Amino acid sequence: QVQLVESGGGMVQVGGSLRLSCAASRGTFSTNAMGWHRQAPGKEREFVAGITRDGANAYYADSVKRRFTIARDSAKDTVYLLMNSLKPEDTAVYFCAIWYGSSRSSLDFGSWGQGTQVTVSS
Repeated sequence: QVQLVESGGGMVQVGGSLRLSCAASRGTFSTNAMGWHRQAPGKEREFVAGITRDGANAYYADSVKRRFTIARDSAKDTVYLLMNSLKPEDTAVYFCAIWYGSSRSSLDFGSWGQGTQVTVSS
């Protein structure tokens, strides 16, 4: 059974940085593209970033481009989301998932982790 475990969330001030981690169970990581979504209270889950299986290509939502970076470390079976210049509107629960499909819709992702809370205070 695939298992993804996120960590690294917390509270940070506007303009600050955080690094989220997503650890995958063995045998899962190297064969799948991965991605991050987020969900704010009262809002739908939205795509944040995705990375291909080989790490050669990364994709970002317009709202986080040039501020967030997705990366993967195959040796550690871990995918990261480096978040800089954080804004209050980045406040949400962040979820890691396997990218099974080709679109950015949450329907093309699966094996969701439990999520980690990110709160940006002004």
